[in-house]
Amino acid sequence: MKLLNYFSKNIGVDLGTANSLVYLAGRGIVVSEPSVTAINSKTGQILAVGDEAKKMIGRTPSHISVIRPLINGVISDFEMTQEMLRYFFKKISTSKLPFFNYNRAVIGVPSNLTEVERKSVEDALIGAGVNKAYIIEEPLAAAIGARMPIDEPTSSMIIDIGGGTTEIAIISMGGIVTAKSIKIAGDKLSDDIIRFIREEFRLAIGEPTAEELKTIIGSALPLDQKADLMIRGRDMATGLPKEICIKDTHIRAAISRSLKSIIDSIREVIELTPPELVGDILKRGIFLCGGGSLLRGIDKLMARELMVMTTVVDDPLTCVVRGTGAVAENFKKYSKLVNNPLRPKEIKI
Repeated sequence: MKLLNYFSKNIGVDLGTANSLVYLAGRGIVVSEPSVTAINSKTGQILAVGDEAKKMIGRTPSHISVIRPLINGVISDFEMTQEMLRYFFKKISTSKLPFFNYNRAVIGVPSNLTEVERKSVEDALIGAGVNKAYIIEEPLAAAIGARMPIDEPTSSMIIDIGGGTTEIAIISMGGIVTAKSIKIAGDKLSDDIIRFIREEFRLAIGEPTAEELKTIIGSALPLDQKADLMIRGRDMATGLPKEICIKDTHIRAAISRSLKSIIDSIREVIELTPPELVGDILKRGIFLCGGGSLLRGIDKLMARELMVMTTVVDDPLTCVVRGTGAVAENFKKYSKLVNNPLRPKEIKI
């Protein structure tokens, strides 16, 4: 066993719709790359994974497909997901013996996944070279990563706005009391921007341009200083290239409906929560993490609409992977929080 532990490592994985991160026990976060693969559809050869594949989005010939193997936090292309994981694991491997590399992997998944979807996540990990795979719900992993007191009899409310899903959960006594997972998150905001610019300016733009607009001039509330950005795309009337100036007010108008849907879902979760825990939320506040929490003013918008103090956690992008990494490193301490679908369940008579 000691020999096996010498060769093998425990890892935490955040397999996100937009980005994938890997935490190696004893070393910290060793991989942080987009969840994208590029494949030659004629030969079946994988040309690029992660950062290199993301650069190809919207810029490839017909025989090269750029695939995002996860949609709304769920594996949509199993083989590509497995290949992507295999690439990430190989990148950080130190052993020349692949079967001695990864003993245990803990991975975060959306809270509303079915058993079949959870099983496919575990199978992808095992197929990528992991000996044992364990699943933890993303809100729990995020709360552990943000060092929230999840074991205490007090409310910890966390909202993880990722690429494909927004996870809303209230945690107490080491478990999720109420939770909701909605398919409105960073990718939906980008789609809103693409649609708005197409309808208002008759200009067709791609996902990278929408992402740039959201990051550079996007905000949930009016900014102190007005911002704008010149963008290029295809004029839908003439079919020719065109350049226009987009203002921050346009981006707010494009994403306002989706932000309202997220806030309405948070209200629903709070309404289903026991009164004592709701009192704790008022006292301790709401914590935001995930890439979507980096949208300027989103914490202030939520605080204003929900009348509860809202805070973005430190390093919100790595919250979930730090949580899965902590579980992988201290498995005895957190073993009750993980779920292993392949483990035989006790039959009660």
